[in-house]
Amino acid sequence: MPMIDVYATPGRFSDPSGLASTLATTLMEVEGVPPIPLFKQNTAAFVHEGALANVNGDHDHVRVQVLTNAGALDRDKQLVAVRRLTEVIVEAAGDSTLAERTWVLLTETYDGAWGIAGHANTNEELVALARAQLGG
Repeated sequence: MPMIDVYATPGRFSDPSGLASTLATTLMEVEGVPPIPLFKQNTAAFVHEGALANVNGDHDHVRVQVLTNAGALDRDKQLVAVRRLTEVIVEAAGDSTLAERTWVLLTETYDGAWGIAGHANTNEELVALARAQLGG
């Protein structure tokens, strides 16, 4: 149930809401989780538009920050996530050169720090919630 934050200059994306939904869906696919309400309602992306620049003053970069629960992405999934999320950004911007200027940062919270509905869930608790929705 990752949270995704995208940072870009204003106007970079013509449909920020559509981009957010596509990024969330893409990451669920990469994780390989079932499309149950727990995951669909708690996997989200936020598109933030504002000023940004690197040391050279270039402002044509995009940063994608992904936060997952501990251990959600093994190395193979990390590689796929970075590639696929970059592809989504490039397509949404309509700029094939943007891949070179897209930073995807994968981070994870520690076990017990994934808060939903006022409760800090452990990975074990998240698995139990998912199993309950799957009927098992």
